[in-house]
Amino acid sequence: MSTRVEIWTDINCPFCYLGKARFEEALAGFAHRDDVEVVHRSFELDPTLPAGSTRPVIPAIAEKYGITVDQAAANERGIGAQAAAMGLPYRTSGRDSGNSFDMHRLLHYALDQGEQEAMLDALYAGNFAEEEPVFGDTERLVGLAVRAGLDENSVRAVLADPDAYADAVRRDEAEAAALGATGVPFFVFDGKYAVSGAQPAETFTRALNTAWNDRPAPQLIADGDSCGPDGCAVPTAESVVAD
Repeated sequence: MSTRVEIWTDINCPFCYLGKARFEEALAGFAHRDDVEVVHRSFELDPTLPAGSTRPVIPAIAEKYGITVDQAAANERGIGAQAAAMGLPYRTSGRDSGNSFDMHRLLHYALDQGEQEAMLDALYAGNFAEEEPVFGDTERLVGLAVRAGLDENSVRAVLADPDAYADAVRRDEAEAAALGATGVPFFVFDGKYAVSGAQPAETFTRALNTAWNDRPAPQLIADGDSCGPDGCAVPTAESVVAD
């Protein structure tokens, strides 16, 4: 029986970028990592932004939190230092933010194709490490999706149809609200345990161990002849008659 980890994130969120790396560090050292299923779920930090809209990150942060532009820039440098300590590239200035709904739709399409992890990594790299903006540019999204191993024509078809995977995104967001998640990253382990924020790898290790050790053990309701490492049990006369 595997452990399922669901992770709600948004491409706009730098702590989602850091949190993914810290979770993966914990998962890499987890003894049962091959029995852990990871699914990425949708969460829009600002679903009110018009489709296709973009805005510079630093002024947007200053306005949202009522701080100066210099303070917002210092905050970005602080996040950049955290990323650098983990070996992650991070552009501390010149980035944009924007409506991420189409990105989430592509992530659901990528899940169907078995490439969700690669798609998310491509989006994070595009947003946080590369100079070319990812918001408000269909061709940029197509390029990132192709980089992640997705078929170009299929990606274009998804982006051209505003209803494609839209319900899946909304279901994720509704479930996040029902779980009480007001921010991301938000990690849920086997539907029982939650971790909020870009926590240290040690915290994710504890969560993985807790979820793994709390899995229900199968209850034996019948026992009979079977085979094991030492061979097969020889049927008894009673068992033959019973059969």
